[in-house]
Amino acid sequence: MARIVAGQAGGRRIAVPRSGTRPTSERVREAVFSRLEHDGAVEGSRVLDLYAGSGALGLEAASRGAAEVVLVDVARPATQTCQANARSLGLPGVRAVTANVSAFLAGPAGRPADLVLLDPPYDTDETSLAGVLDALARQQDPWLGPRSVVVVERSSRSPEPDWPVGLERRLLRRYGQTTVWFAGPTGQAAPSAQARQT
Repeated sequence: MARIVAGQAGGRRIAVPRSGTRPTSERVREAVFSRLEHDGAVEGSRVLDLYAGSGALGLEAASRGAAEVVLVDVARPATQTCQANARSLGLPGVRAVTANVSAFLAGPAGRPADLVLLDPPYDTDETSLAGVLDALARQQDPWLGPRSVVVVERSSRSPEPDWPVGLERRLLRRYGQTTVWFAGPTGQAAPSAQARQT
């Protein structure tokens, strides 16, 4: 079992699929969302949680005031768990989609996302991740708006993602064996804490 850290559902437990899922630790989620809330990137936002697993990241965003959260995972047991977690927490505006992330991003975006959370399996290769980031940064029917924030969580043993044209790293944080990159569209103002990287 994992737990929502803060917000409307703070302290409530969520279920985790029996296999194939590695939920982001509460310590890392607390640090990431403290940074995002400091920058005003959560309240009222439209969120995509790609490789959602249990939905811990997207549900944390919903608990903290995100207006709309889409949880995407290729495994049906994962999206069923996501749906059950959203129901049990009573969080509105959350839906789960069973789809390969690349195939999902190849479809219509509709309104651009304000916040995109990516915590791919550690065995996801760098080429596959680069393809997903490239799809996010597309210019036609864009997934990202001019002030969107993209958060990528990886093992600290993994190299920095290969950022596509139109998307660049803004901030780097390391939490033990986990590294988190915050990125945004090229030309976007960098977060005020960029100089305080750890």
